[in-house]
Amino acid sequence: MLAGLQGAGKTTLAGKLGLWLQKQGHSPLLVAADLQRPNAVTQLSVVAQRAGVAVYAPEPGNGVGDPVKVAKDSVTYARDKVHDVVIVDTAGRLGIDQELMQQAADIRDAVSPDEVLFVVDAMIGQDAVNTAEAFRDGVGFDGVVLSKLDGDARGGAALSIAHVTGKQIMFASNGEKLDEFDAFHPDRMASRILDMGDLLSLIEKAEQTFSQAEAEKMAAKLAKGPKEFTLDDFLSQMEQVRKMGSLSKLLGMLPGMGQMKEQISNLDERDVDRTAAIIKSMTPGERAEPTIINGSRRARIARGSGVEVGAVKNLVERFFEARKMMSRMAQGGGMPGMPGMPGMGGGPGRQKKKQKQAKGKQRSGNPMKRKAEEQAALARKEQAALGGTAQGEQEQPSKFELPDEFKKFMG
Repeated sequence: MLAGLQGAGKTTLAGKLGLWLQKQGHSPLLVAADLQRPNAVTQLSVVAQRAGVAVYAPEPGNGVGDPVKVAKDSVTYARDKVHDVVIVDTAGRLGIDQELMQQAADIRDAVSPDEVLFVVDAMIGQDAVNTAEAFRDGVGFDGVVLSKLDGDARGGAALSIAHVTGKQIMFASNGEKLDEFDAFHPDRMASRILDMGDLLSLIEKAEQTFSQAEAEKMAAKLAKGPKEFTLDDFLSQMEQVRKMGSLSKLLGMLPGMGQMKEQISNLDERDVDRTAAIIKSMTPGERAEPTIINGSRRARIARGSGVEVGAVKNLVERFFEARKMMSRMAQGGGMPGMPGMPGMGGGPGRQKKKQKQAKGKQRSGNPMKRKAEEQAALARKEQAALGGTAQGEQEQPSKFELPDEFKKFMG
């Protein structure tokens, strides 16, 4: 049984809970026992259809029908139709009153629910505590469901509700889509409140969206070299990320993003669609080898995708950068330019490059670097003239070269 104030999101949450239970292998039934709010029955029927779960709505609502009888009859109906979970959506009020509490208590007594869930809007702040106390004393509940966690509030009221009522927060709803709902994780809520992000939820979303086989296939392709990664692959990866949900929500799960709320909220989700349109306006040959895209091809692609020519150029440039980065990560992992760590600028690849330079096969175009190489070569010649390095003696400091990233700080 779902209880709470009007506007807390009970009806939508009934559909989310039904879909979540269905994924767990259950056969839920949604019951339209809110017969007072205008179109509440219709809304629940639409939500149930979208979620793909059954609904019991014998009364039209809008003030017509007995909600207690509907709730009681729904249990018999569920047994006949072999539904193992019944979710009763009850009426709410804009504020707490005796009529609301009495109706909720009557429905509770009629169906004897295994669990009464109190649905509370995370946006109402500390008023949630007063509301929770009133429902606890007037109706009683076994657990709390936080809704609208996708808003600006971080959900600090969750701590107060749990402390004051002594009831567990069982579920959390963090968006308008039916799949944006899951079991409540206290540690993740603490991270959210402290603006430390929610990386575990982000990882879980990725695991649910991305195919393990496809991920391994893509990793193997990148390991062969950056040119193996095409714009078709780029589009596929982008569409996979889009399936995870809103980009702004995904970014909001990263640590420290609470300080960038304005930038994240201004993020235009349609940019992903524009990028997809540009790629789909290319020929198979252009997607496989973007280096052939010249001025006339860019103009044709721009006309086909409805964007400016500059947008096509920017996309291709961003693709080349992303391809290099992804290939680097697939081969060694991590960011470039960090000396002394495998695959991070100081590994075998960099050592081989220095060995080639030491053999004189390459000369740097950087004047400062070239001067340092010449000085090192001169020092080696002087050492050789003196008879070389004694056996067991350590290498002379003159042979040591600073990584390129640090040379710009030297005079």
